[in-house]
Amino acid sequence: MRRLNRKKTLNLMKELDAFPKVPESYVETSASGGTVSLIAFTTIAFLTIMEFMVYQDTWMKYEYEVDKDFTSKLRINIDITVAMRCQYVGADVLDLAETMVASADGLIYEPVVFELSPQQKEWQRMLQLIQSRLQEEHSLQDVIFKSAFKSASTALPPREDNSLQSPDACRIHGHLYVNKVAGNFHITVGKAIPHPRGHAHLAALVSHESYNFSHRIDHLSFGELIPGIINPLDGTEKIASDHNQMFQYFITVVPTKLHTYKISAETHQFSVTERERVINHAAGSHGVSGIFMKYDISSLMVTVTEEHMPFWQFLVRLCGIIGGIFSTTGILHGFGRFVAEVIFCRFRLGSNRSTSVPLPDGHTSNHLPLMTENSTH
Repeated sequence: MRRLNRKKTLNLMKELDAFPKVPESYVETSASGGTVSLIAFTTIAFLTIMEFMVYQDTWMKYEYEVDKDFTSKLRINIDITVAMRCQYVGADVLDLAETMVASADGLIYEPVVFELSPQQKEWQRMLQLIQSRLQEEHSLQDVIFKSAFKSASTALPPREDNSLQSPDACRIHGHLYVNKVAGNFHITVGKAIPHPRGHAHLAALVSHESYNFSHRIDHLSFGELIPGIINPLDGTEKIASDHNQMFQYFITVVPTKLHTYKISAETHQFSVTERERVINHAAGSHGVSGIFMKYDISSLMVTVTEEHMPFWQFLVRLCGIIGGIFSTTGILHGFGRFVAEVIFCRFRLGSNRSTSVPLPDGHTSNHLPLMTENSTH
């Protein structure tokens, strides 16, 4: 009884077989089929390699949400060289929310030579070239995100020559923490002193002839310092055309969470617009000579995540490639064979068409003449 049920089950499964096997004695091969098969296998191999390269690659996914963190402090990383002596300039941050000066104790004033060495000039030229390409090709930013903590440092290399020239500039570098509200970081003449209504600079002790706010921004970023990330103002150099000149940078800071397979950090991106003008009170151009960076915090936060194609999706796409090529080449080969057979059959019919034999009564015979013994001689 069990054998009978098992036999019925096997017969039922055979009837449900969607892939019937054809005996090899009934399989007919041809040169055209072999050629098509070779083309199909070559195409499958090529597309499989391309699909594997796509599987190995990653891409960046951008998500946007409202930034709900207003209590934490914002870190500003600064490395700016001004073409004035350190005793003549002062840097501080004015918090617009509380109308008070944020502490700038984390900044270091270092006397340096403003003129770069040959190696430093090459570094600056390459950095400016990268900045120009980033403005043209925005997709390169994804490459920079992926290469964070892997690429070479973007900091200005130290001088390779021992310059005997006396320092004529001041390098202001370091970091400071401010509230996450709009503010104004500025470098102007004189050291900053506290004031009941805000702050003031001791500019009266400095001669106007010594004003020179030509500057070079080697690095400016917000948030956690991540090696390998290039910011919009890195490598910027401005040469003042007048002693009394104001340089303004209007910055919009966007909080950013970066999650890649290498790092996970909370940093900030920013966009910037620039403006510069000569201070001439007689001509109606009022203001204070110096470098002013007015920043504002965006209410949106961007989450940048590096994603990878799942393995199951790679298998599905691979099966689609193999099955699609086999089906397409089979259809094309069958259609081509059908057309060839139709043309060949018509050609054979035309070549085997019977000849006409005239008869004595004026009629024609469509039959071939009989072969006789005399006709063979």
